[in-house]
Amino acid sequence: MAGHWTKISSISAVTVSPKRHRVNLYSRFHSNKNIRAPQVVSFLKQLLKHLRGPVMLFWDGGRPHHAALTHRFLKENPRLKTERFPAYAPELNPDEFVWNYLKRGIANSAPKDLAHLRRLISGPLGRLKRSQKLLRGCLKASELSWP
Repeated sequence: MAGHWTKISSISAVTVSPKRHRVNLYSRFHSNKNIRAPQVVSFLKQLLKHLRGPVMLFWDGGRPHHAALTHRFLKENPRLKTERFPAYAPELNPDEFVWNYLKRGIANSAPKDLAHLRRLISGPLGRLKRSQKLLRGCLKASELSWP
């Protein structure tokens, strides 16, 4: 079908605990769907279930981050504070390095379908989530100063 693309969209967060400085990666994938405000809000709800205390979000200027639904959710959840990365500054965002790692992990693959692509991603994603060294590497690769 012309113009019909299949894809996986993703949303993720790299977290650093303020006391132990433990790094974690949270992610969610959506088949054949762009990430919009409802997916952002759903992801943030799940994130709040896993994290205690105040949460500082650093994110880009994507449309879902500016949507009324997202703003309402942020207002209703004062634990969440946001800070926007400057425009066109992917080098500041550790998540960019997460996705670079995952793309390298499946490079030269030819997935047959979305289910196969999900299986291909699961290996590198699991390794990344389990490795403090790899996750810290994503933080250090960004040009922000981290603990």
